[in-house]
Amino acid sequence: MNTSVRNTALFAFVGLLILGTGIVQGWNSALLILNMGLISAIMSLGVNLQWGFAGLFNVGVMGFVALGGLAAVLVSMPPVTEAWAAGGLRVIAGLLLGAATIAAAIYARSHMTGRTRSIALLAILIGGFFLFRAVFDGGVSAVEAINPASTGYLGGLGLPILFSWPVGGLLAAGAAWIIGKTALGLRSDYLAIATLGIAEIIIALLKNEDWLARGVKNVIGLPRPVPREIDLQRDAGFVERAASLGLDPVIASTLYTKIGYAILFSIVLIILLWLAQKALNSPWGRMMRAIRDNEVAAEAMGKNVKARHLQIFILGSAICGIAGAMMTTLDGQLTPGSYQPLRFTFLVWVMVIVGGSGNNFGAVLGGLLIWWLWVQVEPLGRGLMELVTSGMADGSSLKKSLLDSAAYMRLFTMGVILLVVLRFSPRGLIPER
Repeated sequence: MNTSVRNTALFAFVGLLILGTGIVQGWNSALLILNMGLISAIMSLGVNLQWGFAGLFNVGVMGFVALGGLAAVLVSMPPVTEAWAAGGLRVIAGLLLGAATIAAAIYARSHMTGRTRSIALLAILIGGFFLFRAVFDGGVSAVEAINPASTGYLGGLGLPILFSWPVGGLLAAGAAWIIGKTALGLRSDYLAIATLGIAEIIIALLKNEDWLARGVKNVIGLPRPVPREIDLQRDAGFVERAASLGLDPVIASTLYTKIGYAILFSIVLIILLWLAQKALNSPWGRMMRAIRDNEVAAEAMGKNVKARHLQIFILGSAICGIAGAMMTTLDGQLTPGSYQPLRFTFLVWVMVIVGGSGNNFGAVLGGLLIWWLWVQVEPLGRGLMELVTSGMADGSSLKKSLLDSAAYMRLFTMGVILLVVLRFSPRGLIPER
């Protein structure tokens, strides 16, 4: 079969799965799967840039996604004026003192030698730490004491939430620069451990620093880039149009909102896919693949391998940050407890491997297909187990065990799919050219 025809057939198959979901389970469910599938495809595209283009094994994907979610809060939520008045300036001053301490330590390490450098570093780090805590802790306590049941944090800038999507990319890119400067010199397995550990640190900060984004209390009621369902239901014109189509206003409003999200997410995905394809087919893309295939030969030809690795690590992480901001926008809330690095990083890696590492269209296909399976496998597994056990006596231990096992069908199916694809199509469904 012709390659382009085969690839088109694969995307058509995923489209049929989503259409079938709409027909059988309802269009609200199908559109929700589609929206999260589009976000998953963007995450997969970011990881594919790092792994497929450059061979960088990043297991800290959820850390960058969480930073994108944080950006949605910092950009779109209104500022809490009482919290700023109580201790906002102290918090900012404390953060600046911490940054100044690090900068002074770096300067002393670079410009001093011998015993003098060691003494200066100790003095700067110890003195700076205690000064930072003295200023920062008081500000944090004052901020978190302001109506902790509903606020207890500084809030954001009150801007449209669409602005948070590029800001999420910038936050993730900044974190990737810091991580890359320290960790990209490590061997691939150590890089994986380092990125996973840093992702855990980022998520731990989000969970515990209430002044920043309320921690595990969550930030709810984020602004939305599309109309709210309740506002549409109060709009007489919208209700009249829905009635003319034979739709209930409540159902029509939810469909309208989800279709709006799908259009926005599709636009972002198409733009990023186009840019990724341009990068792949450019001299820069060919250089990155040459570095991936043989670092020693590329370095011998005068290429700065570490700088190029840092570059693509930042780009891939920025895409994950954009996806994180989009996901928080879709949810309408920031819930740091839902970011599980091992579980969901594994899922994104399955998307990349199954779709086709090194192929941008494969990454998109993997994101859409694997997310559909992730959502649908558990209810389908439950139905299968109920069918298998229908002839067994109620109260049977075997029947109970089989029904309970349906909860693990997701992870079991992901493992089986990964093994089958690696056995029969080791380069993925849409392999790299």
